[in-house]
Amino acid sequence: MSNQSFKVFVVEDDEWYRKLLTHTLSLNPDYVVKAFPDGQSMLSELKQKPQLVTLDFRLPDYSGAELFEKIKAEDPSIEVIIISEQQDIETAIDLLKKGAYDYLTKTEDIRDRLIHVLNKLGKNKKLEERVETLQEEVEKKYDFQANMIGQSTGIKKIFRLVEKAITNNITVMITGETGTGKEVVAKSIHYNSKQKAKPFVPVNMSAIPKDLVESELFGHEKGSFTGATGKHIGKFEQANGGTLFLDEIGEMDISLQAKLLRALQEREITRVGGSAAIKIGCRVIVATHRNLQQEVKDGNFREDLYYRLFGLPIELPPLRERDKDVILLAKYFAEAFAKENSQEVKSFSKEALRKLMNYSFPGNIRELKSIVELAMVMADESEITPDDITFAQKDMLADVLTEEMSMREYQMRIIHLYIKRYDDDIKLIADKLDIGQSTIYRLLKEEKESSQ
Repeated sequence: MSNQSFKVFVVEDDEWYRKLLTHTLSLNPDYVVKAFPDGQSMLSELKQKPQLVTLDFRLPDYSGAELFEKIKAEDPSIEVIIISEQQDIETAIDLLKKGAYDYLTKTEDIRDRLIHVLNKLGKNKKLEERVETLQEEVEKKYDFQANMIGQSTGIKKIFRLVEKAITNNITVMITGETGTGKEVVAKSIHYNSKQKAKPFVPVNMSAIPKDLVESELFGHEKGSFTGATGKHIGKFEQANGGTLFLDEIGEMDISLQAKLLRALQEREITRVGGSAAIKIGCRVIVATHRNLQQEVKDGNFREDLYYRLFGLPIELPPLRERDKDVILLAKYFAEAFAKENSQEVKSFSKEALRKLMNYSFPGNIRELKSIVELAMVMADESEITPDDITFAQKDMLADVLTEEMSMREYQMRIIHLYIKRYDDDIKLIADKLDIGQSTIYRLLKEEKESSQ
């Protein structure tokens, strides 16, 4: 039987009617039809997994209701069409309520009606199979151990945390620099969790104007404000049963944070212009490139909302701290680009790999992907050379080290580089450079005094 065949079991004790139904269905070359005179003989063959069973309601060994329940107990995906005499309609309708696909009465036009129902069922089954295929493709795409490439200590730690997030319905806070793959991690969690069949709804908080955030998240009723020409379902409702991903949560205006906190605490929202409380049932994952603890200290982020969102923290390491993961990712992006563009995969020369390893990647994985794709285009031969690799911006640290300076001058240049890179976050800079905060303040003070 081909993969496109549709397997049908016909259960009918009337020999003439059994032959009629079998002949009618067998006219379609895509149908593989097998007939049975009673329920027991059909049940013994149910392991063949037909897509459909046409079931005579009155059989010598089973009632239609009994046989229907046995079929569904064996495999709930098997569709059942009840074939009944006119007087059995009330009982047949009861089976429809329990999950039978359709019922047909034994009238003269039963063949035409059966073909019509089968055509409809076949289309529905193909649609279901397509949806299942797409779902499998999405799950494969976001198989986190295949998609999150790396062997560094930092990325292995991320693997362990993602596994915990997948098996526990806990709020997740993903932090990390821009381009480290925060949305990829969020999708990996969703599409491998029990919510995977439900929507994944991403919202970039930095891309929504302040006066539209409430409407986007909670929805609005018609006429609630100028331009509200109809009812709008917000992101919380759209994500019901699935996952709401609030990206760049640190950009949310503090005046709106109280409403988000209330929604998370009460598990309900109210649309703008409405009064009815609407229950919500979605998982929440948030992400930010900001240091939210510092934002709380600075008065830009509510402390109570911070602790409500904290949940399971996942901090993504920057690419410059992932050692040889740079090489693994570069080769992966080269292979993916070649496949997408029907090209031969180009290898990297040792010098090209060394050039990549010596770069600090301020744009992280997103930047590396762009660099590799451009290199694949620029390389004239089958091997990518250093000349084919172009960085969008200077590597400031590498540039610093090409000049002849005293150790103190090198030291101060590096400190100023990190101050610029990490937005004056002295604590973070001290952690990155593995020195004390007081040392940084002392060096800056000495530098200032020497310049006066």
